[in-house]
Amino acid sequence: MSFPHLLEPLDLGFTTLKNRVLMGSMHTGLEEEKGGFEKLAAFYKERAEGGVGLIVTGGISPNLRGRLAPNACQLTYSWQIGKHKKVTQAVHEAGGKICMQILHAGRYGYHPFSQAPSKIKSPITPFTPSAMSTRQVSKTIKDYAKAAQLAKQAGYDGVEVMGSEGYLINQFICSRTNKRTDKWGGDFAQRAQFPVEIVNAIREKVGKEFIIVFRLSMLDLVDNGSNWDEVVQLAKWLEQAGVSIINTGIGWHEARVPTIATSVPRGAFAWVTERLKSEVKLPLIATNRINTPEIAEHIIESGQADMVSMARPFLADAEFVNKAAADQSHLINTCIGCNQACLDHTFSLKRATCLVNPRACYETELNFTPTAQSKRIAVMGAGPAGMAFSIYAASRGHKVVLFEAKDEVGGQFNLARKIPGKEEFNETIRYFNEQMKLHQVDLRLNTRLDATTLQEEQFDEVVIASGVVPRKLNLPGFDDPRVVTYQQVLNGEVELGDKVALIGAGGIGFDMAHFLCEAESSTLQPEKWLKQWGIDKSYQDRGGLTQPEQSPQHKQVHLLQRKTTKMGKGLGKTTGWIHRSVLKQHQVAMQTGVSYQSFDDKGLHIEVDQQPQTLAVDNVVLCAGQESNTQLVDEMKATGLPVHLIGGVDVAAELDAKRAIRQGAELAIAL
Repeated sequence: MSFPHLLEPLDLGFTTLKNRVLMGSMHTGLEEEKGGFEKLAAFYKERAEGGVGLIVTGGISPNLRGRLAPNACQLTYSWQIGKHKKVTQAVHEAGGKICMQILHAGRYGYHPFSQAPSKIKSPITPFTPSAMSTRQVSKTIKDYAKAAQLAKQAGYDGVEVMGSEGYLINQFICSRTNKRTDKWGGDFAQRAQFPVEIVNAIREKVGKEFIIVFRLSMLDLVDNGSNWDEVVQLAKWLEQAGVSIINTGIGWHEARVPTIATSVPRGAFAWVTERLKSEVKLPLIATNRINTPEIAEHIIESGQADMVSMARPFLADAEFVNKAAADQSHLINTCIGCNQACLDHTFSLKRATCLVNPRACYETELNFTPTAQSKRIAVMGAGPAGMAFSIYAASRGHKVVLFEAKDEVGGQFNLARKIPGKEEFNETIRYFNEQMKLHQVDLRLNTRLDATTLQEEQFDEVVIASGVVPRKLNLPGFDDPRVVTYQQVLNGEVELGDKVALIGAGGIGFDMAHFLCEAESSTLQPEKWLKQWGIDKSYQDRGGLTQPEQSPQHKQVHLLQRKTTKMGKGLGKTTGWIHRSVLKQHQVAMQTGVSYQSFDDKGLHIEVDQQPQTLAVDNVVLCAGQESNTQLVDEMKATGLPVHLIGGVDVAAELDAKRAIRQGAELAIAL
């Protein structure tokens, strides 16, 4: 067995988990959809069948005011049990165990009825909460216990109490957000009464043989957060109160430190879980950016934790554990931490899914059943869209030939993976390569598809996924060899000077700026990354923060944008702030409202507010978008065969791998 520690059972006394893998809590959006719990049951059932030791649901509020949003799910009344039973029955039929997470949003509630320990507005929500009265605090504790009791009646094996990430319990624990003068405020012992009393009340309602996981904030990453002694003391009090397992919480949502994005090193926070190991006897769960069985095995084998929590990796691949157990980790569809289809969707009130696995949360709607009529299909372009279509179509029984003009697959992913912090894209390319072998896709590298080949090999249909080409600007001096495209830079075709201007501040412009400024990726150097973001492993100050280490400036970079809107406005909802912070760390000069005039030996001539300026740069890199690569579309259509366009060749407005892969999957089902 390749992962003996990860796959070892965990005895909790009254029950045994079949392995050390926890599927962490994720809100999918299905909780609020009409008929969503049937879809949620199918979603969790597949993960239980995939071998997960214990599943934790998305957060369910214990009362109305604790909801994350006005229509968010809560469990307060017995009539609400029925839909939850659909989930628990499905998981149990698949041989799994499942806990319901109880989450009270506190001041993070996105509605005007939110409540918190004190009347202090969160920086990430528009509503100011009302301060809970002493009576309301006591009532809320009872609501937690009632929710747990109802969860037990619904068939859940336990509950997870969400005590981290800056939600209500965290807000009570920290003086940062708790300014109360009654018995629920004041010194730490009084502030910590709230979570301890919640656990006491839950244990009294559910009895001894019911799992209680407590998500403890071990590293707040905000000013005036908990100090290490307080974290340890609360853990001990929770152990005495009857908690079964302590899960690790990292960072408040308002923290200005990334905790789960792709640029965070793998297993970057396991050290803080390890630090608590010697303080309590309870099993501890490490979490955040654990996305392969190899890193999970190392964390447990080295004694950093007793279990690992992975959430998004089970969006990417429901069969994660089974594949690891079968010594097939090379077949796992690895989570790349992009957030684009999961968290970005959740915070936009859309159903969550997964960029690399469009079936996630669509298990009842997106299925690749065997085809009744096998077709011979030619695919042009082995980027994300072309590869996705090829493997899904081949899995249905079609004969797929994939043509790629270059000597490697990947398309735009081959460029993206060169950006510091985006190394995970290597995993997706690896996965697609393995799947093409598995499903016997006929991959032809260094081969251009043309009309003659289509006719000679008697194809039934053609799928064009030829991607995009960079948009060029027709301005004086822009034919100079010192004016280059982002593709030329990332492909290593040109060498740039020390002073560079980037035209275009979308995702490509931000990536290019990061590429030019960071000679060595800090994501691959965890200690360097922690220092870059001011995370103190010695935990000398509250919240685990220290002064960030200054990043060296390798090049002088100007990032320019024609629009006058906020720089990076179109970046990911949950990751845009990270990209902006990185460029500030590297002292990138960012300028909006720029009109481009010309380029010559003096540099790039621009106008800002109708005032001429000259940037004395050595090079200009064009990051001003892209155009569909339609060079051979007409030739393909002239053959008379059915022609389908997917990915960038269909829509080039943004480089959108999420749309490209889903489009490939949907077309594979339709043919």
